[in-house]
Amino acid sequence: MKLYKQIIFILIVFLKTETLLSENNLFNVNNIQIEKKDNIENSILVDQAIKKGFNLLVAKILVDADKDKVSDLNLPLIKQLVSYYQLKNILNEENKKEFINFSITFDKDKIHDLFYNRGLSYSEVSDKELYILPLLIKGNEIFIFNNNFFYENWNKVYEQDFIEFILPQERIEIIKNINDNKNNLINLELINLFEEYENKNLALVIIEDNKAIKKKIYIKTLIQGKNIFKSLILDKEINNISKFYEKIIIDSKKELINLVKSKNLVDIRTPHFLNTRFNLNKKNNLVQLNLRVKNIDLIEKIYVKEFNKDYMKLRIKYLGKLEKLIIKLNEEKIDLQLVNDLWIIRTL
Repeated sequence: MKLYKQIIFILIVFLKTETLLSENNLFNVNNIQIEKKDNIENSILVDQAIKKGFNLLVAKILVDADKDKVSDLNLPLIKQLVSYYQLKNILNEENKKEFINFSITFDKDKIHDLFYNRGLSYSEVSDKELYILPLLIKGNEIFIFNNNFFYENWNKVYEQDFIEFILPQERIEIIKNINDNKNNLINLELINLFEEYENKNLALVIIEDNKAIKKKIYIKTLIQGKNIFKSLILDKEINNISKFYEKIIIDSKKELINLVKSKNLVDIRTPHFLNTRFNLNKKNNLVQLNLRVKNIDLIEKIYVKEFNKDYMKLRIKYLGKLEKLIIKLNEEKIDLQLVNDLWIIRTL
């Protein structure tokens, strides 16, 4: 009788094992504000929000080179990708205008099908922190912290929530390191420059402001342990120096965001499978495991392959790299460890 109850319990918990587990935050787009006007029907506002939400989703999860590959989707096709939406009326106290705030959830399965058919990979960035130091070079002088427009204004221009840019505090060690390598900055080891940020994503941006019409920007990054070097050349089409410097920040940020995305791509066409064991005891909570796993977009399905009164054998279908899956599991307080050639999964 006890085993019978256990079977029923497991079947209830994993009732949707063979189907999509849940919606995921990656495919949610929140805080879409549309102004509400008396002469516009609510259905039109909803259409505007869905279109805007899809564009924001594309900007968030696709690299720049792939965005045009979904630009042909019309509104009826985009609406088919929506699972549900929520709306809330808000009033702007400053200008007394009324807005509708939309939160839109796109169907993960349908988005996957769309990307699969169009040969697209999407980006799921786990670590959104990027430690960055922009340097300004004028003539033979290097400006690091003081009199450096880029250091002072980096986070004031082109505000977005894709990547959190973190600038280091002024330190004598950084100044010395740069001065010691001023003739070969592009080969400067970032790990030595950002000693206190070990195992973090790092970037050095070098802006040359000389008398030439074309300005050179050198970008050196260490993303997920991989060194990446890029260079940009911008024509000085703006006479206002502050506006031109702001354009340099915007273009550099966009390039850095694209680099981070490119190192966090998920290829839908190549799923992976992992066989695990989940021990049934007081410390492990089966219901919590199922609930937490639903928050992980990388996991597509979980299959129950075998179970008895002591344990369950689960087969996890997931996308992306195993290392990223482990990070995502840890974020949801799920531990995955290899013990004697067997993957053990447990709730914390």
